[in-house]
Amino acid sequence: MTDETTPPPSGQQPSGGFDFNRPTVIALLYIFSFATGISGIVGVILAYSWRNEAMEPWEESHYTYLIRTFWIALAGTILGMVLMIVLVGVLVIMAAAVQMLVRSVFVMVNAQKKAPMPHPETLVA
Repeated sequence: MTDETTPPPSGQQPSGGFDFNRPTVIALLYIFSFATGISGIVGVILAYSWRNEAMEPWEESHYTYLIRTFWIALAGTILGMVLMIVLVGVLVIMAAAVQMLVRSVFVMVNAQKKAPMPHPETLVA
C-alpha cells in the first residue's frame, strides 16, 4: 500500500499535474498583462534574465519565442495607436492582442510537454 502524500521520486512529475516551469510562468505573465498592464514587462525581463542561466535544452527556443512575442505585441500596439488617426488602429491593436494570446498558449502547451518551440523566430504563431 502506498501513501498518496509521498512525493514522486526526484526527476519525475506526477501525471496530470500542471508544471509551473519558467516558460509557463512568463506566458502566464503575458496573459495576465491584459488585466494588469505591467506583468508583460516583468515577463520579458524574466525571459531575458533566465535565458542566460543554465536550463534544459528545450527551454532555449521558448525564451527566444517569448521575447519575440513581447516585441511583436508592443510594435503592434504602437502601430495601432498611430493608426487610430485613420480608424483602423483598434483592429491592429486587437490583432496584436490575439497574436500575443495565441503565442502564449502555444508556449504553455509545449512547455507542459517539455518540447522545444518549432520555428521560434517566426513572426506568425
